[in-house]
Amino acid sequence: IGQADALVRTALDCGVTYFDHADIYGGGGSEELFGRVLEKDPALRGKMRVQSKCGICPGYFDFSKEHILDAVDNSLRRLHTDYLDALLLHRPDTLMEPEEVAEAFDRLEAQGKVLHFGVSNQNPGQMELLRRAVRQPLLFNQLQFGPMHTGMIDSGLNVNMTNPPSVDHDGGLLEYCRLNGVTIQPWSPYQYGFFEGVFIGSEKYPKLNAKLDELAEKYNVTNTAIALAWILRHPAKMQAVTGTINPKRLRDCA
Repeated sequence: IGQADALVRTALDCGVTYFDHADIYGGGGSEELFGRVLEKDPALRGKMRVQSKCGICPGYFDFSKEHILDAVDNSLRRLHTDYLDALLLHRPDTLMEPEEVAEAFDRLEAQGKVLHFGVSNQNPGQMELLRRAVRQPLLFNQLQFGPMHTGMIDSGLNVNMTNPPSVDHDGGLLEYCRLNGVTIQPWSPYQYGFFEGVFIGSEKYPKLNAKLDELAEKYNVTNTAIALAWILRHPAKMQAVTGTINPKRLRDCA
């Protein structure tokens, strides 16, 4: 708990007040550890916003009303808090019944257990299907994005072309989110591939790292900060999920 406490306090000292969780992380262990920090010092809860995600189960996805309600209750218990500032549906469930999700959202909102709602890794069609039923605005979409995962912007830079980057895999997801006031939360911004590794310092990407190092020296910050600034420069006003549990790395990001 000492390391978790140090990370939380480092974040708050740096002005980082938004904490992202999911019930699947560590099988709930991540939320439990964070909750022990809040249990030890309940006053910290008023200084932060806490978000969690639900819907991923071992081997399948579950957006049923019963699962969403149970998942939130379990997350609240593990986190030692009475409410979530935001709940995200974690990846798409092709068996989703939008009306069931709407019933779950309405109950959670009425009970004061969740203040805001969003999704994760969903395309515009999936979000529109959900929006048809739910009353609450979908304020967030958590998507993989970073210098080595640029699909959201590649197709927009290659419109009316036939080269590989012109292929639109996401249905204009970036523009859709901007048009509808959805905050994109890039996850794994320092990874390449799908959890294949960190590109900073990797021998696989010498040109990228040379440029990161050059800019880091120019602006007297770390190469980690430069990579994050590249994301935050986008006018979509993205909210990057750093994914670090290292206080020094978090300070570098800040």
